[in-house]
Amino acid sequence: MIMTNYVFLADGFEEIEALTTIDIMRRAGMDVTTVSINPELTVTGAHNVTIIADELITDIDFNEADWLILPGGMPGASNLRACEPLCNALLRHDAEGKRIAAICASPTIILATLGLLNGKDATCYPSMENYDYNVNWNDDMVVTAGNIVTGRGPAAASEFALTIVTKTCGANVADEVAAGMLL
Repeated sequence: MIMTNYVFLADGFEEIEALTTIDIMRRAGMDVTTVSINPELTVTGAHNVTIIADELITDIDFNEADWLILPGGMPGASNLRACEPLCNALLRHDAEGKRIAAICASPTIILATLGLLNGKDATCYPSMENYDYNVNWNDDMVVTAGNIVTGRGPAAASEFALTIVTKTCGANVADEVAAGMLL
């Protein structure tokens, strides 16, 4: 069975983080579905880039998910955090040891507030480290702690996505994708 990888989008998402991750994962041959938490498929990013998501959150089957991926951006991360079905899915996914990735504001605004980073190493956008959620924040561009990958911000988007590819498809595939992109 092919597992689906979901990238969740809310108004105010960080375009570089979302689109770079989607693009790199698809270049690696991964099945990626973009998911709008809005009542419609249209989602507008923090810098007024509007995209049309593949699915609405109400139409996806979380049981088929491999990765649940959360771009950052504000107020995108806050909008994702306010989505109860997504938060419930993240808690279930983590409890089952399944894979989650979050970048920029999302590690703090979403994962830390849900308790998913308690006692773990993680990274996030620098101004978001000021919140105390029992997380071992560091300034690495990408941090993996068990089933969770976190990224620092827009400049980390390629490394963040390639880490997801490495964990899913192996280092050789990630290296091929990176080489093809001249990274």
